[in-house]
Amino acid sequence: MVRQVWLLILIVAGVALGGCGGDSATVPNSTAVSVPSGDAAGVGANQNSGTSTTGIAGVGGPDGVRIVPGPDAPGLLSSLVVYFDFDQSDIQAEFNELLAAHGDYLASNSDVRVRLEGHADETGSREYNIGLGERRAQAVRRVLLLQGVASEQLNTVSFGEERPAVFGSDDDSYALNRRVELAY
Repeated sequence: MVRQVWLLILIVAGVALGGCGGDSATVPNSTAVSVPSGDAAGVGANQNSGTSTTGIAGVGGPDGVRIVPGPDAPGLLSSLVVYFDFDQSDIQAEFNELLAAHGDYLASNSDVRVRLEGHADETGSREYNIGLGERRAQAVRRVLLLQGVASEQLNTVSFGEERPAVFGSDDDSYALNRRVELAY
């Protein structure tokens, strides 16, 4: 309970300090990030966050084989990360198909739960980044709810800048740290 109160205080402080997130003129919002698929796209999805995708109940594969979202899953279910532009929580169009695939999977497997972990790069204050990570996680949550996923299947948490996928203080590192991870 105390943890939830502190999180609420941090979120409120982050919203109040919304103008302190940094100068968007230093990094253009139109900077496109090219993230290769496979191992590099999964950076942080299972490595730094300590999450595991094993043991997930989900039926629907060929010959009754269980499909488990994660690096070994077929198609779009293999990607567990949604990336964001600098100081933004709007979902980019390139992730619509990915979220639709995860939404369909979750909607047809009501016993499966997913934690949406919001992250930010190290620019801005710690409190602001907690709020930004929460806004990003909530944006993904809203899209999944529109796909027919039950709210009980979704849990959101913000780690702000505390769990970077990549260590570094350059634009490429920052781009990989602005994300929401789907932790099944």
